[in-house]
Amino acid sequence: MSPAVVPPGAPPDPSWTAAGSPAEAAALARAGATVLVTLPAPLDAALAAAAVYRWHGASVFVTEHIEPVRQALEMTESLAGRRPPALARRALA
Repeated sequence: MSPAVVPPGAPPDPSWTAAGSPAEAAALARAGATVLVTLPAPLDAALAAAAVYRWHGASVFVTEHIEPVRQALEMTESLAGRRPPALARRALA
């Protein structure tokens, strides 16, 4: 499932299961659950947490930083090999 980013206060889907740690997110994702994570408020902490939780299988992220978190999730998906990079460059040094 591609990741979803929702704002705080959005009604959660009853099928989402909240995770409190990356290990819990990984276990829930392996079991087939749609894992929900609420990210911390500071932007740098939200970006770091989003990348770690996505790497471990979380798929729904609640944050007030919608666009930056979406970009961090796209980068994480590319690094994990689950989507092609948006831009590829080659250079000679």
